[in-house]
Amino acid sequence: MTTLSLGPSPARRDALTRRIRLLVAATIAYNVIEAVVALTAGTLASSSALIGFGLDSVIEVSSAAAVAWQFSAREHTVREARERTALRIIAVSFLALAAYVAVDAVRALTGPGEAEPSPLGIVIAALSLAIMPFLSAAQRRAGREIGSASAVADSKQTLLCTYLSAVLLVGLILNAAFDWSWADPVAALAIAGIAVREGRQAWRGKGCCAPTAGSQACAKSPVR
Repeated sequence: MTTLSLGPSPARRDALTRRIRLLVAATIAYNVIEAVVALTAGTLASSSALIGFGLDSVIEVSSAAAVAWQFSAREHTVREARERTALRIIAVSFLALAAYVAVDAVRALTGPGEAEPSPLGIVIAALSLAIMPFLSAAQRRAGREIGSASAVADSKQTLLCTYLSAVLLVGLILNAAFDWSWADPVAALAIAGIAVREGRQAWRGKGCCAPTAGSQACAKSPVR
């Protein structure tokens, strides 16, 4: 059952908008650095997992950029009008991520090549595992309060990046310590399934937040 709410006051909504802009900017900046480091380390170590992680960062940037575009509008009505487009971009980003991770995982499982240990990869994976949960949680809280399905969906993609960081870290450590090169791609396949589910929900505008009176995208979702 859907419960309508008047939502935050205009002053609080402006404060939340500024917070989301700041969080999205931080997410984009970090993911650009993460992509450069991961792609470099992956190339040096011939690690498909690290290269895939770097490409995931590029996809995360596109998702965050969609939210940044939506919240760049000064008028609340314009931001609401951009909501559906931003959600579609995020949904496609989720599905692109799922497709790449799945293909890369299967290739890693069936391919003859073996990745070399990568201390730099372990460092960037551990750093992402420490940073991403906080960015995701902060954006999710702000998105739910303001009633933005796109901000919440993007926070879920950031959270998915956290899962990938954990999988990558475990895979790199196991590969370095025990030569278990299969551990990372197996777990990555499970994460690809999660990405597909989140992408479908984002496309439908589901899994959002407590809806505001003027938010059409969130008003279709049940209050949780």
